Amino acid sequence: MKVLGIDPGLQTTGFGVVDFNAGQLSYVASGTISTTHLPRADIAARIGVLFDGISEIAQRYRPDCAALEIVFVNVNPQSTLLLGQARGACLAALVHQQLDVAEYTALQMKKAIAGHGKAAKAQVQEMVKRLLNLPGLPGPDAADALGLAITHAHAARGMALMKDAGMVRAKSSGMLRGGRGG
Repeated sequence: MKVLGIDPGLQTTGFGVVDFNAGQLSYVASGTISTTHLPRADIAARIGVLFDGISEIAQRYRPDCAALEIVFVNVNPQSTLLLGQARGACLAALVHQQLDVAEYTALQMKKAIAGHGKAAKAQVQEMVKRLLNLPGLPGPDAADALGLAITHAHAARGMALMKDAGMVRAKSSGMLRGGRGG
């Protein structure tokens, strides 16, 4: 199973692709999509860059599914709205590419990768490096995206085992679709 992870942001969106085969993770690709070359006020152009970038990544790496970070509510409602728009562009691109999309909170990803939900960016970077046997630390946005992909690879495997055991009826559970549990 090849999983594309997306850490959405209006200025910088991280992406990461991992292969999960027979319980083994392997690194495929990671990086960022940047909109900082565009005027801050040109939201439409920035959303377009994100949509096109995610579409291109999905076409290039042909993932089987995707994992997207759920937006948290900031103190600043304007920032939350802008982040939600970036996330929406990413989600629309993934759906346009006909990918099943799982959603996870940052807390869920950090728990899965670093063992606790309050892990710092540096801890997530180090654990992703170790889990994927990378020669160096990935950037913070790419590390979060790879962390989401790893989280989903393990969760999807667990859900498939439960489905095979007759414990889950649907193709995906609320966790894989909604991802809002703690």
